[in-house]
Amino acid sequence: MAAASNATLAGAVRVLRAGGTVAFPTDTFYGLGVDALNADAVKRVFNAKGRDEKRPLPLLIGGPDDALKVARQFPENARRLAEKFWPGPLTIVLPSRQEVPGEVTAGAGGVGVRVPDHETPRLLVRMLGRPITGTSANKSGSPPHKDAASVRADIGARVDMVLPGACGPHEAPSTVVDFTGPLPRVVRVGAISLSEVRKLVPEMVGPPAPQEATR
Repeated sequence: MAAASNATLAGAVRVLRAGGTVAFPTDTFYGLGVDALNADAVKRVFNAKGRDEKRPLPLLIGGPDDALKVARQFPENARRLAEKFWPGPLTIVLPSRQEVPGEVTAGAGGVGVRVPDHETPRLLVRMLGRPITGTSANKSGSPPHKDAASVRADIGARVDMVLPGACGPHEAPSTVVDFTGPLPRVVRVGAISLSEVRKLVPEMVGPPAPQEATR
């Protein structure tokens, strides 16, 4: 997907460097980004969304090589999935580095990273030189948005800048796989199916059954 103009992107990076919030299109839905290594900025994401601070935030990175900027390990099976599905709707949870604020990880010790198949967030990351948060740009518990007007109507008063642009065709969020435990596990099935993931990592454990998830 095409990115916003260079001038618009440069303005967005200035906002991010100042600790501000920027909403932007991705290959799935509009995302809400801040400098992911700025703990005070990360708190603004929770405030803008009304999100529970006990829930970790996913991060967007510019390419697979950026994963080790926030993760201590990048296991071979995780790399195999990244080679197949990045850029794209797959979030990989890896053991986090100490530099990642606890506000991002919610103290869980893992950090979810993704390379989106959309030029705008990838350019923001590269121009900023740091990962950005990639949670959806909407009030927590409400449906995610595909266009800038909907974002402005929903949380525009709580966001410093909303970038124009079109989101990708995916109608589901990213699939989330966790490599921080003894066995890799699918936390959420989204745009990529469990069967697609298991073609590359056969030992992948499926997501929890509904009754388990609510305990």
